Amino acid sequence: MLKKLLIALAVTTAAPAIAQTAAPAKVTYIHAGALLDQPGQAPRGKSTIIVRDGKVAEVRDGFLVPPATAELIELNDKFVLPGLIDMHVHLWGFGGDPMRSRLMAMTMDDADYMIQAQLNARKTLNAGFTTVRDLGGNPRGVRALRDAIERGDVEGPSIVNAGQMVSITGGHGDGSNGLAEEWSDAVHEHQINTCDGPDDCRRAVRAQVGLGAQVIKFAATGGVLSNVAGGLGRAMTPEEMRALIDTAHSFGRKVAAHSHAVEGTKAAIEAGVDTIDHGTFLDDEAIRLFKARGTYLVPTMIAPITALAQARAGALPANTIPKAEAAAASAMTSHSKAIAAGVKIAFGTDTGVSKHGENAQEFALLVKAGMTPAAAIRAATVSAADALGRDDIGAITPGKRADIIAVSGSPLEDVTRLEKVAFVMHHGVVARAAQ
Repeated sequence: MLKKLLIALAVTTAAPAIAQTAAPAKVTYIHAGALLDQPGQAPRGKSTIIVRDGKVAEVRDGFLVPPATAELIELNDKFVLPGLIDMHVHLWGFGGDPMRSRLMAMTMDDADYMIQAQLNARKTLNAGFTTVRDLGGNPRGVRALRDAIERGDVEGPSIVNAGQMVSITGGHGDGSNGLAEEWSDAVHEHQINTCDGPDDCRRAVRAQVGLGAQVIKFAATGGVLSNVAGGLGRAMTPEEMRALIDTAHSFGRKVAAHSHAVEGTKAAIEAGVDTIDHGTFLDDEAIRLFKARGTYLVPTMIAPITALAQARAGALPANTIPKAEAAAASAMTSHSKAIAAGVKIAFGTDTGVSKHGENAQEFALLVKAGMTPAAAIRAATVSAADALGRDDIGAITPGKRADIIAVSGSPLEDVTRLEKVAFVMHHGVVARAAQ
């Protein structure tokens, strides 16, 4: 079989090239009534964005008359800005409906969850989020969804995927938590994301990279939604954190730390983590470390509020209630202190705890915590792109991907306008026509 394959490849590569005529570039002109092309700077008035082959080619003042061969999109009465970036989502599963998820767990498999993930991705894109960082789901499934979206086969945002969260045994990412012994043993036989000790944590990182992870996530502390009593304290040792972060960085992967307790947050920052996700309990020393190391905080402010409501309604296991109450009580105070101190903030929601498509509700919470609408928008565009290490998204400037959205009215005056997106373009393709 191998010999036949090599012969076939040799014949294919030896075949003469067929001359092809290059297809003409697709050109689109977008008339914007107002344009926030570079969040953090003042918006422009009437402008024309010229998109060529999925990228921004030019941005000009006024409404330019397009050539006959170009498509014209009229957003004359809309406020136009870059596609939004959510640094923390979970596309796999029934987002925002934990009771349904638990009831369906015994009757659904990965094929069902893939269909649901596609629906979640479409809702996310229609809500104006053109790039997301998926921080926990079926590694092969999310990778397949990522690639299908990139090819244009499936509608959804561009995905930067983490695979499974790396966790200590018994930690927030251990899938055997709460199971009977015979089921727990079966899960552990196939589970490759749990690790104990620095060398084992290096192995766990390599395993996720091998499955296609573009970013690594680990549980520095306990979590609200895992069915384990015992709180939100530090789970990993500093040595384990340092081993997995160094390993991820050696592969060119950035690292996100799920972290609630301040001891876990400080240890993760000192170990060189790129983002702290949640950061629910912060003290002055943690804030000093954030600023000294330039680490990003991804607040996910909507998550503890949602989790507490779900827990009190009986949709989550009883073990989650005291943890949800503690997280919800502390998050606003901690995040407000971080924002006031000038910690770098990147927008993230932990959607999947809350419902997909409602990601933009996070903006109002950021403003409540002390950010201006302009700063909150920058957190979901320029700052999020920087936290991802990407220079091709986050603004509407020449050379960047044509990820563009529009809303009715200025979100700089009322940030909740971002909850009702009127137009979405992803990689130069209209995903949601102007309304």
